[in-house]
Amino acid sequence: MPLFKKRTVGKPGEWYYCLEHKKVEEGPECPAKDRFGPYASRQEAEHAMQSARERNVQWENDPKWHDAPAGDRRED
Repeated sequence: MPLFKKRTVGKPGEWYYCLEHKKVEEGPECPAKDRFGPYASRQEAEHAMQSARERNVQWENDPKWHDAPAGDRRED
C-alpha cells in the first residue's frame, strides 16, 4: 500500500503556474517538478515568476543566509 496517494485531478480553486508551458493551470495538470503552487487565486498564479524573483532577491540579500563576508567567499 503506497504511503501517498497520487493525485491526478486538481481541486477547483487550486491554481498552479507551469514552468514547462509557461501558463496558469487550475489543478495540477503537469508534474510537480514543473510547477509552482498551489495558489489561492488565478491572479496569484499569474504573478508566480515575479514573486519568485522578488523572493530570490530577498534571500540573496539576507545576511542570515551568508556565513562569510562577501570578500571571504570562495568560488568552487
